Amino acid sequence: MVLPVVKLGSLALRTLSKPIASRLKQQAGFHPRFRQFIIDLAQVNHRFTTTMQRRLYNHSTDTAIRPLNEEKAVQAAADLLGELFIFSVAGAALIFEVQRSARSEARKEELRKQELEALKQKEDNLAREVELLKQKFHELEHLAQGRGPFSIPKFRSGHAPESTKPMAAA
Repeated sequence: MVLPVVKLGSLALRTLSKPIASRLKQQAGFHPRFRQFIIDLAQVNHRFTTTMQRRLYNHSTDTAIRPLNEEKAVQAAADLLGELFIFSVAGAALIFEVQRSARSEARKEELRKQELEALKQKEDNLAREVELLKQKFHELEHLAQGRGPFSIPKFRSGHAPESTKPMAAA
């Protein structure tokens, strides 16, 4: 019952994070300090990705990289922030799922250990009982050997020997 609710909540959280990320994109460029911060972030990201692309395709990396204009930088940074927000929400949901699964596995492992311990206890009890039965059997064997083979008590069954039958009056 809990698992479907958790998964549904996780899916709802990820779905709700997309409009929040979109809202962040829209509002990103309005505050002057924040706007300058995201422009700087976009320029750093642009230089890094351009350098990586140039190295990947074996192009010259010592040539200057033209900076993005202000609007492109704001848009690129807003996109980056939105994607980072969605990624962080998905990552948090993933971490939550992994921890929940680990707790569940730990509970299962604890139950298995308890069951194993109960089986070991039962095995020990049965081993003691077998040992006790062996001792009793050896005692009976010893007693039977002491009396000789003809002194083993005869158990009455449906047929009694003639000597033990009551005599009928004639």
